Amino acid sequence: MSRADLFAKYDVPVPRYTSYPTVPQWHRTPTADEWPASVAKALEAPAKSIAVYVHIPFCESLCTFCGCNTVITRDHGREGSYVDLVLAELDLYLRAVPGLSGTPVRQLHLGGGTPTFLSGAALGTLVDELRERLPSRSDVFEGSVEVDPRVTHITHLEALAARGFRRLSLGVQDLDPDVQRLVNRVQPLSLTEDLCRVARSLGYASINLDLIYGLPGQTERTMARLVEAVLALSPDRLAVYSFARVPWIKPAQRRFRDDQVPEGAAKRALYEAVREPLLADGYVEIGLDHFARPHDELAKAAEARRLHRNFMGYTDVHTGTLLGLGVSGISETPDCYHQNEKVLTLYERRVRAGEIPTLRGHVLSTEDRRRRRKIAELMTTFGVRLDPTEAERAPRALEALLEDGLVRLDGETLTVPEDGRAFLRNTATFFDEYLGRQLATGPTYSTSA
Repeated sequence: MSRADLFAKYDVPVPRYTSYPTVPQWHRTPTADEWPASVAKALEAPAKSIAVYVHIPFCESLCTFCGCNTVITRDHGREGSYVDLVLAELDLYLRAVPGLSGTPVRQLHLGGGTPTFLSGAALGTLVDELRERLPSRSDVFEGSVEVDPRVTHITHLEALAARGFRRLSLGVQDLDPDVQRLVNRVQPLSLTEDLCRVARSLGYASINLDLIYGLPGQTERTMARLVEAVLALSPDRLAVYSFARVPWIKPAQRRFRDDQVPEGAAKRALYEAVREPLLADGYVEIGLDHFARPHDELAKAAEARRLHRNFMGYTDVHTGTLLGLGVSGISETPDCYHQNEKVLTLYERRVRAGEIPTLRGHVLSTEDRRRRRKIAELMTTFGVRLDPTEAERAPRALEALLEDGLVRLDGETLTVPEDGRAFLRNTATFFDEYLGRQLATGPTYSTSA
């Protein structure tokens, strides 16, 4: 069967598995007592440390491909009150969770939205106040930030570099003017080039570029020009995401006509047009849609089989607790998921009332945790050991993937060869006991291409 036929065959809606169960499958929200108790329990582990994610939702304009939780505004007067809100939320945790104030922060990631919607001074205040409340060791602390080159200035990079930030992720998505116009993100290459140059001069050691394939107007020719420009920039990491077309969730995507948006084999060809030159230039393919230079810590972690995957994506550091602060922030402990209110006014109201602003979550059962471990191992190492029951049902459940050479079974070991990596999400569904029920209720996920 040709690659085009394979992509058409397996182009079905499946999760990306940044969590298991995935967010649409959460059905057992922790109570107001259970969630802080879960965090406290996680902090009892030896060599404890935490990762902190801060969601900054503001953007000056809406990129129509975007699936993130955003607040579109040009009112920069809102940034100070939002910083205060995030810090107030953290104070709620410090009061509710014994031991949190003494737990070192291993990773601090600022995401959005557009974190650099905040001024350099506001970002500095946010980081200073966070690190005053939660300790961190400068020799192991990892600070990272997502930026939009259109609104990011040297003052932003200087403020964060002075506070130990050394990882930078730039939203690029595409460089073709027609594609940029269609997705409402006009961003000349020169902006990205200038920002990369400044970041290197300030000591940022790991620079990531985010790209998206499957956007309206993209062709193999435009992708070839994109990857040529990217290779000239020589980022340490690249995330090459599939455009998640979910107009039932993000109404702005209804602006795209079907004939503008590549699908199936045509969409996957766009990814291959990027992937193949990256591999030829020495990048290592990591997990799902990620690449890194061999010197980068992400590539080293993958080689050593210690890669980790959570709501922040692939990471070389595995902490027992991820604490998500800010509107819609998602947290994770070994036995629980938790998400904040997604509407800013509701988030603010509850924080001001002295409540941890829980929207939803999921208390993991023993079986959930077992399946989560299996999926995480598969998504980070391309292989997993099956228990006897799984090994017995695998030949039938994975029959099509086996026949097409996209997975291999050797006794109780399931592996995904290089030809099958494009179908990793499809393979991971083998461990997902919720997926069939969810799909029966209507569209939830984007397709797998």
